[in-house]
Order: sequence, then structure tokens, then C-alpha cells
Amino acid sequence: MAIQAVVRTTGNAETAAQNFFLLDKDGLITEERKNLDPAAVPFAKDPGLIAGLRDGDSLLEVVKKVKPDVLLGLSGVGGVFNEEVLKALHESGSNRPAIFAMSNPTMNAECTAVEAFKHAGENIVFASGSPFENVQLGNGKVGYVNQANNMYLFPGIGLGALLSGARFITNDMLQAAAECLASYMTDQDIEKGILYPSINSIRDITAEVGASVVRAAVAEEVAEGYGKVDPEELAYMSKEETVEYVRRNMWYPNYSPVVQQK
Repeated sequence: MAIQAVVRTTGNAETAAQNFFLLDKDGLITEERKNLDPAAVPFAKDPGLIAGLRDGDSLLEVVKKVKPDVLLGLSGVGGVFNEEVLKALHESGSNRPAIFAMSNPTMNAECTAVEAFKHAGENIVFASGSPFENVQLGNGKVGYVNQANNMYLFPGIGLGALLSGARFITNDMLQAAAECLASYMTDQDIEKGILYPSINSIRDITAEVGASVVRAAVAEEVAEGYGKVDPEELAYMSKEETVEYVRRNMWYPNYSPVVQQK
């Protein structure tokens, strides 16, 4: 998804991939790596791209040399964003570094929220796969923790795919869902470091996300229709009609009261 967003900005998949520096258990992946997984090939770096970069460089070395704006942790290795790495990110010169410690459960998180705000600075944006409490920074300031929970997108993506009759989910359908979710956020929220809307709006979010997936499926001509609604009817629906179509087909957990028989 991150790659897809950069492709939309740059217009070129190869250029987009060059903005990502991929590391595995053996360190930085470059074109010198043997037996490289095909999925990693687009991300393998030319060792001459950044002065001093070598295959197998550690995360700390890469952060110091590349000076990234974002650390995206998908390692499943607890504590890999250690104090040295976080301090190096703080010193990288980024105006608003972002740390995504996405691995879970909590013991596998690349760092905790407290560690991130303590070592990388109070101006960071922090998100995690595991739940952490917001961090009190002093002077009334709060370091917001954003739990990147799949409940914001997965139900809407699944429902949108079902109601469009799409047999598979495309990158553009996923991108549409992500952009729909992002549209809920205000500039004021983002300035505070808040990345996700209130969970109280989850039903509205799911309906909107589902509708965006339906429209993307129609645009890509992968929508085959659902029930009595055919692809042509989907194509002529307005945005508002698509949202209502999704909302009508959502499941609501309304249970009848249980009455004990005497």
C-alpha cells in the first residue's frame, strides 16, 4: 500500500521502490545479495546510491546514512527499534518522523510508545499493531498512540468486494479504501499526530470504505454484480447511492432479549 501511494505521486513504480530501503535478518538488501527473493528485487539498492552503503548494513547504519522520514517495522522482532536507532532517527533532520511499530503481540513490537517518544522526540507520529496508552509528555502535551487496527479497513474491503461481485481484490481497490479512511482526518488531527478517526464512527467508516471499494471495482471493470444488482446498475450509482447500497447490506447485531421461562 505504501508503494502504491508513492507510485501515484511519482508515476513510476521503479522510482517509488527507490524510496524504500528494505532490511531483513541479514541487514540491508542490495543488488549484491545472492539468491534474492523475487518480491525483494525491486527494493534491492545499488550500493553506490548512498555513499558508504553496503549489503548487510545494520538498521542503525542505514538510518544514519539514509536519514529517513519513516521507520516501518514489520519484522516480528521485539525491540529492533532500539534506543540507538530511535536517537539516530531523531538526529536525521526530519521535521516530523513517523514510527510504525506494526508487529504484534506486544512483546514483538519493534519499540513501545514510551520508548519512541523518549528517544525519537516529542514531535514524532507513532502507530503500532499492539495497543499502547497515550504518552504524557509534560506541559500538558500528549504523545498520541495510533493503533493500526485492521477493523478500520478489513470489514469495508470485504463487504465492498462482495457487493461489487469482484472475484479478486486489486491494488486500486485497496488504495481507494485507504484514501477513504484518510479523508476522515482533519488537518488539526494530523497536526496533533492522530492518524485514525474515532472508533465511534466505525459503522459510517465501514459503509464509506465499502462504497469506495465498489466504485474502484467498477472503474477497473472487475465488478460482476451481486444478487439482483448487476455491474451496469453499479456503474450508474452516485457516490451517495453507493454508500446507501452498502449500508443496506451491512449486518447489524440486534439480538432479541432472552426471557427466562418460569
